[in-house]
Amino acid sequence: MSQTTHKTRTLIAAIGDEDTITGLLLAGIGDIDTHQRANFFVVDSKTTQEQIEETFTSFTKRKDIAVILINQHVAEDIRGILDEYKAAFPTVLEIPSKDHPYDPSKDSVLKRVQLLFGD
Repeated sequence: MSQTTHKTRTLIAAIGDEDTITGLLLAGIGDIDTHQRANFFVVDSKTTQEQIEETFTSFTKRKDIAVILINQHVAEDIRGILDEYKAAFPTVLEIPSKDHPYDPSKDSVLKRVQLLFGD
């Protein structure tokens, strides 16, 4: 990766429930770029799988995002796309939410690491 590419990827993006996104915004990750694109997306009971997929795909195409945080229970809704995603940047990390504990057996990144090390 070139040094200019490294310098342009400065944001953390997030896809998750309202409590998770609120906490991350309070921690300072929120950003709205010059094209009025936010680096966060709140998922609730009315959010469709298609909306989550579109948001994830748009985040993966942005050159200013280095990491995408996604609640694991939301990641389950788009597991097929997550399992197919192989790029190093932006890196995708599945995180727990207040109401849904982390389950390492469902984490696509952890599964790939285990395959590499033969676990």
